[in-house]
Amino acid sequence: MIRHLVLFKLNEGVRRDDERVVAGVKAFQELDGIVPEIEFWECAWNITDRPIAYDFAINSAVADADALKRYIEHPAHQAAAGQWREFATWVIADYPF
Repeated sequence: MIRHLVLFKLNEGVRRDDERVVAGVKAFQELDGIVPEIEFWECAWNITDRPIAYDFAINSAVADADALKRYIEHPAHQAAAGQWREFATWVIADYPF
């Protein structure tokens, strides 16, 4: 299994209630039912307020490197990530477990 972690930081001046952000969150929430490679999926807003904290997180898992590649290339994932490019930056970690 491969854990796929993504931490998002909203761009300066962008708020959680921005309609683009709301739509972006919805797009990620729906991936679990759309992308067959997903073995485990959770995403949520960070509840802590610290200067080094990121705002939103995805914690997911796929079976192997091939499944991760298919997940990343899936049109629904590409569309969801594309929405976030408008208002956030992110960091990713993929590791076996």
